[in-house]
Amino acid sequence: MLTIEETHIEQIKKHGEADYPYECCGLMLGTFAPDGQKTVTEILPISNAREEESKRNRFLITPLELMRGEKYARSKKLDIVGFYHSHPDHPAVPSGFDLDHALPVYSYVIVSVREGAAGDFFSWEMEHDRSKFNSEELVKG
Repeated sequence: MLTIEETHIEQIKKHGEADYPYECCGLMLGTFAPDGQKTVTEILPISNAREEESKRNRFLITPLELMRGEKYARSKKLDIVGFYHSHPDHPAVPSGFDLDHALPVYSYVIVSVREGAAGDFFSWEMEHDRSKFNSEELVKG
């Protein structure tokens, strides 16, 4: 389960709309509960580092940006609990590429942005054997 404030959902949607027709991406910072539930307390937008011709259907967070995000989270006594990105003119469901590049434990939020307007917003969690994504319950905190 992922608990997220409406303001964070709106931030992610606005990021997706601003970067359209390219994919946006970023980190979700917060806390892990002992039972595995995650709570988002801050959104950290990241610039999509993919080469120009691939930004429409791929995103890239560089290792340097990820390390900066981890350092920032630690400074606030938070963890990276997940990642978000947009799917321009496609459903908010993980692609095969998303599955190949994800890790278990984290939440993966995807927002569909069609013709510049954010729509569906879903969270996904990977099976521990990395075989597939499962829909993750979103709780608005």
